[in-house]
Amino acid sequence: MFLVDKPYVSDFFKKTVKDNHIPVVATESASQLDLYDATQLISESRAIEMVREGNNIPIYTTSENAIGWIAENLPFSELPEKIELFKDKLKFRQLTKTIFPDFYFQGVKLNQLKTLQFDELPLPFIIKPSIGFMSMGVYKVANYEEWDAAIASITAEIEQVKGLYPDSVLDTNSFIIEQCINGEEFAVDVYYNSAGEAVILGILQHVFSSDADVSDRVYVSSKDVIEKNLTEFTEFADSIGRLAEVKNFPVHIELRRDSDGTVLPIEVNPMRFGGWCTTADISYLAYGFNPYLYYYQQKKPDWSQLLQGKDETLYSVVVLDNSTGIDIDKIKLFDYDKLLTKFENPLELRKIDFQEYPVFGFLFTETAADNFVELKNILDSDLREYITTK
Repeated sequence: MFLVDKPYVSDFFKKTVKDNHIPVVATESASQLDLYDATQLISESRAIEMVREGNNIPIYTTSENAIGWIAENLPFSELPEKIELFKDKLKFRQLTKTIFPDFYFQGVKLNQLKTLQFDELPLPFIIKPSIGFMSMGVYKVANYEEWDAAIASITAEIEQVKGLYPDSVLDTNSFIIEQCINGEEFAVDVYYNSAGEAVILGILQHVFSSDADVSDRVYVSSKDVIEKNLTEFTEFADSIGRLAEVKNFPVHIELRRDSDGTVLPIEVNPMRFGGWCTTADISYLAYGFNPYLYYYQQKKPDWSQLLQGKDETLYSVVVLDNSTGIDIDKIKLFDYDKLLTKFENPLELRKIDFQEYPVFGFLFTETAADNFVELKNILDSDLREYITTK
């Protein structure tokens, strides 16, 4: 069964659950998301009963907002505990300490940041909410001046996002400080099947504009990205799954491979693939298979077949976060039409109410490998050229 919740559910997801008669829990949030007529809705009580009766039935959430429903309604199952192992980044580091014994991390409360002994921290380091979402509250610190600026930015950002997400999705009171993981970064959609085996449904490389960049602007998938990493990342996901002992469990893994080839996890997001129905949908647009359905039906992609004819083509998710430096309440319009003229083959544009959420939208694109410059341009852009102020 699937759980849907704010902030967003894609048309592709809605069509998937309707056409394939996948049960969707009829929560209050589900009633507000314009699911298609004839979607198979089941009551909350029936959903709870199914979990009591079933043996690790496949459950998927479109949003981590739904984790609160699971914690409240399924405490008799092991699911809330398994979710917390991944969602709480401090607990995740403690879980994986046997695999990565030399990795530095420590937990810290918001009110302790200003009194922390900075000279005892390994530079550079990353600070982020222990329970977080996207790049909110994430900062790279290489010196004391950056530390001072990070504390000020965190305080301001907390005020901006206050009330947008439940504590189960974004907790701005507890943070984790950890050593900086260098190297290439990837986002990987995985599910653990009924036997606990990891099945990869998508791999995207997270491209940055500079070493200091921690934004979520551009993620790129290609035949090359998948073929070079599929075996290694599957083994990596398997090692984490064995520690957590999870089955019928979808995750979105963010990881990096450092200069000596070591793969290290940044974080593992439980019960979903990429947020806002992004990474799973680009896998469909790029390679023609349905990750939601593959998880529900316990199918494995035949990557050798799916990647045929995909040479020299890049498929990207562009996250149009507000990098303008201008407060949202001072922005009147975003010129989506102008944006589309900058790309050779836009596949889908999703406009988001940027007055409610801190993104203008999401763009899915197909780009010739020798035209990477169009991705580099949007990566470097502060997006000011697309906005009109009040």
